[in-house]
Parts: sequence; C-alpha cells; structure tokens
Amino acid sequence: MQEIELKFLVPESRLKGLMRQTHVKSSQVTQLAAHYYDTPDQQLAQAGIGLRIRKEGDTWVQTIKAGGDGIAARLEHNAVLDNEQVQIMLDNNELMPDLAIYQDTPIAAALADFKLKKLAKTLTRLYVTDVERTTRLLTKSNEDETDSCIEMAYDQGEIIHGTDDSLRKAIQEIEFELVSGDLDFLFTTAKTWCKRYKLCLSTVTKAENGSLLINGQNHSPAVNANLSQLQIDKDSSAPAFIRAVVHNCLLQILPNSSAIVAGSIDDDHILQLRIGIDRLRTALKAFTDFSDEINPEWLPILKQTATLLSDYYQLAYINVQIEPELQACGAPAVDWTADIENIKITPINTLQANDFQITLLELIAFTMSDPSIEPQTDQLACDKLTKVLSKQYKKCLKTNKEADEVSDEVSVAELVSDDTNVSTDVADNDQPESDLLNQLKDLRYISEFSTPLLSKKKAKKKTKRWLKRLIKAQKALEKLNDDNQHQQFYELKSKTDTNALYGTGWFTAILTDDQSHIDARLAKFADSSTFW
Repeated sequence: MQEIELKFLVPESRLKGLMRQTHVKSSQVTQLAAHYYDTPDQQLAQAGIGLRIRKEGDTWVQTIKAGGDGIAARLEHNAVLDNEQVQIMLDNNELMPDLAIYQDTPIAAALADFKLKKLAKTLTRLYVTDVERTTRLLTKSNEDETDSCIEMAYDQGEIIHGTDDSLRKAIQEIEFELVSGDLDFLFTTAKTWCKRYKLCLSTVTKAENGSLLINGQNHSPAVNANLSQLQIDKDSSAPAFIRAVVHNCLLQILPNSSAIVAGSIDDDHILQLRIGIDRLRTALKAFTDFSDEINPEWLPILKQTATLLSDYYQLAYINVQIEPELQACGAPAVDWTADIENIKITPINTLQANDFQITLLELIAFTMSDPSIEPQTDQLACDKLTKVLSKQYKKCLKTNKEADEVSDEVSVAELVSDDTNVSTDVADNDQPESDLLNQLKDLRYISEFSTPLLSKKKAKKKTKRWLKRLIKAQKALEKLNDDNQHQQFYELKSKTDTNALYGTGWFTAILTDDQSHIDARLAKFADSSTFW
C-alpha cells in the first residue's frame, strides 16, 4: 500500500487557532505509544526505512515505511498483532518486530538488500514515541457523485531515547493524508490550511527525528543535488521529463528547507537550499514549453527566495569561514555579529513566507500529476533538448566573447593617461562576467538534466570531459564573483571599522591574480566539442 500525505510544522503563534479547528465534535483523540527499531548502526534509516510497533488505541500494529513513487508518497505496510502475544513480550522486555510477514508483499523490494534472518537478530529498540493524536476527516463530494476524503492528524508529544529516558525531543506537527478520491483535494486543502495557519512543509519523519535524538543531533546534514535519483528514460515525453527534473530538484530543496524552518542556521543547509532553488529556476526557464502546467508565478517567488537567502548566506559565510582564515594570516579581528543581526529577513522568515510554501505545494502537486493527459505527451523530450542546449551554449560563447572585449578595453584604458578621453566606466566592467557566470550555471544544470537522454554509450568519456571543463570554468568565475563580493563587504565595513582594511586589501590582491586562471578555464571550455 502507498500512503500519500503532506506534513507540516506548526508555528507557536498560530497554535491556538489551529487547535480550534482540530478539536471539533467529530474529531477523535488517540494515544499512540510506538517502539522504533533499527540495527545499532541504523542500516534501515540509511536505506530510508522506518520500522515500528505502535499501540493505536487498544490495538497493536507493526508498521514499516519506505520510499514511494513521489515526494509526498511512501510505501507502507501495516499488520495488526495479537494483543496477548504483544503483552507477553512486553512483560518479558522482548517486544520485537516479525520480519517474516514482509515476504511476498509489495514492501519486500525495499528490504531486498537485507538478509531478513540476519537483520532480525541485530534489531534493537532505539527510541519510543509518546504522542497524542487528534484526527478528523475532511470530505468533498465530486461531480461524479463520489467522495474525496482526507484525514487530518495533529500530533503532539515527544520522542524518548531507548536507553536513556532523560533524552527527549518534542513533536508538534500536522499531517494531511489522502484516504480516498481526488489528489487535487489533498493539495487544495493543504494550501488553505497553510495560508490560514502559516504552516511549513517538513519532510522529517518521526523515525528521522528519533535517529537525530539518539545521535545527539538537532538536524540532519545538508542534502546535495543527487542526479542518480533523476528517474527518466530515453523515451520520456517532454511533460514527463520536466516533472522528473522538478522532482529531482525538490529532493534537494525540501530536506534543507525542512531543517531551516525547524531552526537550523547551518551555512550548508542555506547553501544547498539556494543551489537547489537555482537548479529548479534553471529547469523552469529552460524547459518552460515542455509542459502546459508550469505556473509562471513560480519563478519570481523562487528568485526572491534565492536572493534573500544569498544576502544572509554571504554575511554568515564571511563571519564563520572567511574571518577565521584572515585572522590565521595575521589580520585583526572584525566583528560581523551586528551586521548579521541587522538583516531583517532571516532564512527562516524567508521560508515561512506563505507564497514560498504555497509554491512548494504546487510544485509537489505538479510532479505527482499525470503527464500523459497533456497535449505534448507525444513529443519526446530528447527531440527538444538539443535545441535548448545549443541555444544556451551559443549564448555562453557570445557573452564570453563580449567579456573578452571588455577586458581588452580595460587593459587599453590602463595604459593611457588620465587626461585622455579613452577611459572606461569600470562600474560596468563586471557585467559580462556576471552574465557569463549565470549562463554557465544554467548550461551546467541543463546539461546534467539532459545527459541521461542525450549521452551515447560510446561517447561517455567525451560527455564527462565536456561537463568537467564546463564546471571548472563555472567554478573559476564563481570564485571571482565571490571574491569580488567579499572585497565589497570588507570595503564597506572599513568605513566603520578600520580593522576591515586588511580584508579589503587581501581580496583586492586576490582579484588581481584570478583573471589568468579564469581565462585558461574558459578557453578550454570554448575549445571543447559538445556531447549532443
């Protein structure tokens, strides 16, 4: 069985209003006591599997969950246990799951990498949960005289360490699970509640929270882009392709966003979220005509979110990474704390914004919608990708040429005296290089998305070499851009703190040395033959 559900964190400021909607006459309150199992080194958690035995009212149920077909979908298998047998095991402190029940079930594939008998011997109870769940059903009558039904469940309680009950973690979340009927009803309902109570999407399961507790961590590590999870084949239609690409981007965006809305201020979460949004923006721009279901309102919201994240990240990175490096080289200390605190819109504020959360919901719904009902379902993605790649590649070469011309003009201007009329407006000199960096990033992401469809087996080395040169050129320009921004931050800071003059001079010197390295990387990229 596959469950389709959306989970949200509840902000304290909206909790009272939310409670009024969850605790109505038709709602039911159930105490849930769950025991979670894994190997001591958490092999199941690493495979994305959760295994528990839970008391649901008067019934004991063994449940296993694993990855499903979509972001909001998970495989789930429930087995009702014999209460007397469970009680005997509890009395003897021997309560353990029975893995034999998963043979010849749909969940068996998720356990294929494990030897069940060996796994059963190594299982241990890692943590337990004590949760009060309030549920109510939300229904809608459809035009075909059928009903769509959603179960809303509000959970409040805590996770308790399996061997040290002094270690606990609070749980406060709300879930919407599609019981039957129309998938659109699930997302429409979720958006309504999201707007009303400022709910924030979370992909963190109770099993993941339990793992964090026993590992002494507040949040899971940042999630990087993983192209091995991009599930497309050579015959993918254009609508199916763009859905797969958006899905792949969300696999990077949602875990990092979930960590931040849960309180993380880790630079890596912010960075990887920003990269995920950049990849998604590139996909929506480059493949906009691959589907009629792409909402043009997504792009400006994603751009604004990325910009606000970047503003915070740059200062935080300087404070945590750059400043210690400069001080190690003898620079006087510069305190950036006040600058960071003065940023009005922090990452958590940015992500809690309704328009961003609604956009995420709409994107998830888009990935789960049926591509076969679109008018373009008979158009193969590979037939359109070559044109997209060629257009972006030519744009990069043109901008690279323009950047070279500007660089030559600056060199000439530096050789003539100040009283001539050959001077150049230096403020605009970095514009072509800035444009080129953005275009190279777009080309890289488009290429990585397209490679599974266009790269031929005999040309894998050629494709790998081309991508490698593209990425090296992009990273060289990215370093120049970062160094330039750091120099500007220190220069501005030096007006109120003379200690920042060291950093200003440091990055000015670095910027002088960057250009030859960049030119070499760009030349290699321009000389490489394309893979498509």
